[in-house]
This record gives sequence, C-alpha cells and structure tokens, in this order.
Amino acid sequence: MKKGTLFRLARYVGKYKMYMIVSLIFAFISNVLIAFMPLIVGKGIDNIISKGKVDFNNLLRIILILAVVYVVSSIFTWLFTVVANLLAYNTVRDLRNEALGKISTLPLKYFDRNPHGDIMSRLTNDMDAISDGLFQGITQFYPAIITIVSSIILMLVLSIKLTLVIILMTPLCFFIATFITKRSNKMFKQQQNTVGELNGYIEEIIGNQKVVRLFGYEKRAEENFSEINSRLYNCGRLAQFYSSLTNPSTRYVNNMTYVLVGVVGGLLAVLSGLSIGTISSFLTYSTQFSQPINNVTGVATQLQAAIASAERVFSILDEIPEKSDSEKTEVLKKCEGNVQFNNVSFSYNKKQPLVENFSVDIKKGSTIAIVGPTGAGKTTMVNLLMRFYDIDGGKITIDGIDINEMKRKDVRSLFGMVLQDTWLFEGTIKENIAYGKENASLKEVEEAAKGAYIHSFIKRLSDGYETRITESGGNLSEGQKQLLTIARVMLINPPMLILDEATSSVDTRTEIKIQNAFLKMMEGRTSFVIAHRLSTIRDADLILVMKNGHIVERGKHEELLLNKNGLYREIYESQFKNAM
Repeated sequence: MKKGTLFRLARYVGKYKMYMIVSLIFAFISNVLIAFMPLIVGKGIDNIISKGKVDFNNLLRIILILAVVYVVSSIFTWLFTVVANLLAYNTVRDLRNEALGKISTLPLKYFDRNPHGDIMSRLTNDMDAISDGLFQGITQFYPAIITIVSSIILMLVLSIKLTLVIILMTPLCFFIATFITKRSNKMFKQQQNTVGELNGYIEEIIGNQKVVRLFGYEKRAEENFSEINSRLYNCGRLAQFYSSLTNPSTRYVNNMTYVLVGVVGGLLAVLSGLSIGTISSFLTYSTQFSQPINNVTGVATQLQAAIASAERVFSILDEIPEKSDSEKTEVLKKCEGNVQFNNVSFSYNKKQPLVENFSVDIKKGSTIAIVGPTGAGKTTMVNLLMRFYDIDGGKITIDGIDINEMKRKDVRSLFGMVLQDTWLFEGTIKENIAYGKENASLKEVEEAAKGAYIHSFIKRLSDGYETRITESGGNLSEGQKQLLTIARVMLINPPMLILDEATSSVDTRTEIKIQNAFLKMMEGRTSFVIAHRLSTIRDADLILVMKNGHIVERGKHEELLLNKNGLYREIYESQFKNAM
C-alpha cells in the first residue's frame, strides 16, 4: 500500500471538514454510550447477589438506563452512517469530475496508447471501489478509535491488572494484520489492472461484433477472453485468500485474550475479592475492545481494492495535459481562409520521422485535395492543422497568424469536419444534428438535413426528428449515419471545411447528390478533401500527392495525369484501368 496514495486520497476527503466533524461527533456519542453498556450491565449483575437476594429496585433502574442508552446509541449510529455516506459519495463525485475533466485536457496520444475500455474502467469500476472503500473505512475507523480509547479508560477504572492482559495481547493482532496485508496488497493491484485489461478487451469485441463474426473470430475471442478472465480469477482468488486470513487470525488472538481475561479475573476474584459483575464487564470489554480491530481487518478487501483503484485513478490525474494556451491572444475576427504550411515537421514517434519539411501555400476559397497511399500522412496534415497534435518544427498559419499563437478552441471553430468514421450519441436525431450549434431551431436543423439529402428519410421515421438513436447509431445504416454527420457540419456553416473520405459509406447516387451539396457549401470557402476515390476530386483547385510525409506531386487533375511515371497517374490507372 502506497502511503502517498492514502494521504492523497485523505486530502480529497479533507475537503469536507464539516461532514468529518459532524460524523466524528455522532460516532463519538454513539460509541461512548456503547462503551458504557458493559459497565452498566456489570452493575446490574452485582445487584443479583444470590437466590432471594436481588435488589429489584436498582435492577429495574439499570434496565431502564440500558434501554435509553441503546435507543440513543442506535439513533446516533444511524445519523453517523448517513453522514459517512455523504462524505464518501461527495469525495468520489469530486474525484470522478476531476478525472473526467483531466481526460478532456489530455493530448490525443494518450488515447492512442491506452485502451478505451481500461480508461472507462478507471472512471467506473475503480471509482466504485474507492467509494466502497471510503465508506467502509470511515464507518469502521472512526468507531474503532473511539471504542478502543473509551474501553481502555473504563477498563482502567475497573481493574488495571485485567486491562494490562488485554493491552499486552493487542499488538499481536496488529502484527498479524500488517503481515498479511502487505502480501495481499500486491495481488489487489494486479486484480484491478486485470479488470481494466478485461474491460478494454470486452469493449473492443462488443463494439466490433460485425467484424468478429465476419471473420469467424468468435472462438478465438472467447479463448482470449478466457485467458484474461483466468488471470483475473487467479489474482482475485489469491487476493481474497490472503485478505480472508486476517479476520480469523485476529479473532483467534481475541479468543485467547477472552480466555486469559476469564482465568485472571477468576484468580483476582479469589485473591482480591473482584466482583462477579466486574469480571462480567471485563469479558464483554475484551470482546468490545477487539471488535473494532476485527471489523477493520474484515473490510481489508475493500480497503486494499480502494487503494489499488485510487492509484489507477491518480495515474490519470498525473498525466501531463496538453500545453496550456490560455495566454494565447491572437484571434481571427473574420477568417478569409489563407492557409500556409511552412517547413512543417512532425512524428508520432520521435525515432520514426513522418512529416519532414512540408510546405504548401493555400489561397482562400481553394479546394485542396490530398491523396496518396495509406500511411502517407494525409490525415496527419489535417490533425496538425486542427491542432489535435502540435508540430515539432516549422509553422502553420491561417490568414498570416501562427495557429500556435491562437487558442485551440479558436482554431478548431474555424473548421467543419466530416470524418470517414462517424460518431453519433444516444439521443434524438435533432440533438445529433444540432451537436455543434447550441439552441439551433428545428427549421435550421431541417434545412441542414435537406442539404445532406436525409430530410425525407427522417420524415418517414415514426417520430421524425425526435426519433431516438441508439448508442453509436446502431439502429441506422452506415450511409445514414454519415449523412447525419454531414448535416451536422452544414448546420454550423464554418469558414473552412475538412472532408476526410466523407462519402465513403454512401451509394453512388447519393454520393453525387452530396457532392453537389458540398460544392454549393464549399463556394468561397477553403476546403481540404482527403480522398482515395479520385473521381471525387477531379475539380479540385490543387491536388497534393503525398508519400511518406512528403509532397511528391502537386497540380490539377489534368496536369498530374500527364506525368506518365507519376504516383497520381499510377493511382488513377489502378482505379480506372477497366474503364480506360
């Protein structure tokens, strides 16, 4: 268990000092009253001297006092539990909000190297484990401290000798608990990491069921799942086994203590006249004193899982965010659309350069097509332009302003982007189209849908624009989903456009209609079109042919075809060979 993690988690709990103080007061009242009960019971026993010698008046008074103490203690125990819940849940709420907020500041490379399912597991399963651990810890540690201290004080009042018997046996419990906990903590860390790995694999398989079934991967998917699940079973079993040793081990020591108290108490009764009521109180105190220790060791599983989960959550919070651009002051009040790449260099992996000395000057209103083989750097150029990644060298300017001198949100607001991979969220069709424009009217949404040739389809649905889309648009075809994302961009009417294989999932007839809609929308706007199908970019003002991060050819469609040994002609002939 890392002390740093525990102290760091304690700082989050410490934000709610009022809850801590109130819960401490409630726990103090409840457990002090509980601590007095054995003493009161012992007094009652001493009023039963022998057959026919019972002080019923005092005994009745003691019974009434016990009843009041039990009722008041129960009320404060309930209040303590309620406040402890509020303290734990508010702490986890803050942690979850901070973690989600941190994720929105992380660079895209973080998501490239971490499975999405594992990230989701940290925000859900690990947070739940922290919540359970905090609640169990608060409800066990507070009462434990108060019960132990109050019991020691009252036992010392009754008999110092019997108190020493109990105190001398206590370190053995702590030694056993510490010894086992150190060995089980490693397994709990491994368990939480494996849970994240398993969630990541499940997210991949469920999210791509069509591909899994297409390639007959079901059996291998089950085998891979079983392998990860078996590792989770093994480390979870060992973690539970080690932690389960703690409670019975400490209970064994407590039972030994109980026997010793009985034996020593009996000797003291004979030798020094210790009353039967006092011995009875001490036997109860020996159990009451050890009970908090047993309770704490009993919830060791939740506590260790919470610490292991907290380490995983804090690892997200410790990630280096994107460089802050709060000091950036450059703002484009009116975007003309002049874009320039000047000796731009970039690589995802510093050991493997991708884009080197990339330069191009793009005039406003131009349509720029970017073509090339897979991995040539086409989408990378768009990512750099949108500042999804920061360049390693050179400069990118928009209307003469370096994009590194502008805030990321200001740069991205200049573009409308339609990707090959569509993304829709669970909600109505209207909400999905209006995603980029807050408070968009239904009329505006309908106009955008008409421009994307999807209005008639939407109107045929049972609820029209209020039809709900399932997660990731599962109840729509790929073409319909892509048309909705196109309508989303048409609605915001951006100064510049980026189309990354924007019509790859629609039929040829619809593609022609969308191309006409795009041409209308692209009038007067600088547009970047990434395409594999060269038929969609014949009329581009400039075609950039990329290979290995470099521009190997540039020009218009007809010009590039004249170069018989050029890459563009090679790509063109490969697509239209049968038609030539």
